[in-house]
Amino acid sequence: MAEKALKVSVFLFEGTDRKGSKVKGELSGASPALIKAQLRKQGINPIKVRKKGTSLFSKGKKIKPGDIALFTRQMATMMGSGVPLLQSFDIIAEGFDNPNMRKLVDEIKQEVASGNSLANSLRKKPQYFDDLYCNLVDAGEQSGALETLLDRVATYKEKTESLKAKIKKAMTYPIAVIVVAIVVSAILLIKVVPQFQSVFANFGAELPAFTQMVIGLSNVLQKWWFIVLIAMFAFAFALKEAHKRSEKFRDSVDRATLKIPIVGSILYKSAVARYARTLSTTFAAGVPLVEALDSVAGATGNIVFRNAVNQIKQDVSTGTQLNFSMRTTGVFPTMAIQMAAIGEESGSLDAMLDKVASYYEEEVDNAVDNLTTLMEPMIMAVLGVLVGGLVIAMYLPIFQLGKVV
Repeated sequence: MAEKALKVSVFLFEGTDRKGSKVKGELSGASPALIKAQLRKQGINPIKVRKKGTSLFSKGKKIKPGDIALFTRQMATMMGSGVPLLQSFDIIAEGFDNPNMRKLVDEIKQEVASGNSLANSLRKKPQYFDDLYCNLVDAGEQSGALETLLDRVATYKEKTESLKAKIKKAMTYPIAVIVVAIVVSAILLIKVVPQFQSVFANFGAELPAFTQMVIGLSNVLQKWWFIVLIAMFAFAFALKEAHKRSEKFRDSVDRATLKIPIVGSILYKSAVARYARTLSTTFAAGVPLVEALDSVAGATGNIVFRNAVNQIKQDVSTGTQLNFSMRTTGVFPTMAIQMAAIGEESGSLDAMLDKVASYYEEEVDNAVDNLTTLMEPMIMAVLGVLVGGLVIAMYLPIFQLGKVV
């Protein structure tokens, strides 16, 4: 019976209101009988209630971090409007098209309804709610300021996801250029170059070295293209597994990415922004600085900053000021250090760190826009060199045809 109570579905209904007008819509509930009872309470006479079907694509739709950010913002809004907690879950669940998200919200509701705190209910879903999230909600419940803390958590999640989206945009563009260049070149080598080979066979003269190289590459791809394709996928899979399983490999990648021209600068600024945003949010929630730094270390997303934050934590726990500890790591920019110093002196560290986060988030945004603008001519240049090089290689013998004749 307990398992059935947890299973909530979306039902489509048709009925008539008190004036006899036809109404229809959808509601979430455990059974058609409960939906009908809910409709009667609202003055609607139900005529037809049926379970809403789920499409093949929506049924297995994963819950994304953006869904969790939206859930948090809606919870903060509901609490700020004075809506009771359990009723808030019902309203929020109905707003999600993703059935998995509706199921998650209802499971949290059932946990809260059975007497658990919201923070403990969220801790039972660690794949969606990390320690930082749960600790902030717990601090809000303990202090009686859950509405305020949910609003801060919602802002934190929204800013974090926005920053991740910008980084993904910065990384996707160059990768897309490389993929397009490889695909175009492969098509030319496999399909176009062989058409010229039959023409060159009757030339009766030695082909230019560049043309011979391109024809040789074409012959290899024509014969072994499937092996080359498998090798590329195997290499990509091996890199993914190594990144997933080897901490040493991940750390090496983190350090290397910070040294990449242009992209490295974007990743560096985003790490500073995440550090400042996370520390500002936790410190404003009343979490002691040393404990807050535990959450910050994992939120930076880079081993260089994680090691720096762990060093800061050790220094701060022995009485060293935060800004001085940041300076000794040699990782953080001067502007962030100075703002932290001003915050400590004025007693408004959370506000100063929030400004640091906003500044570097804007810097990342501008850098991504500049990269996008810069990449447009680079795309044309890369494709021009590749395609143009292949075309020149094919037409060089034709230019020398006069010498042969």
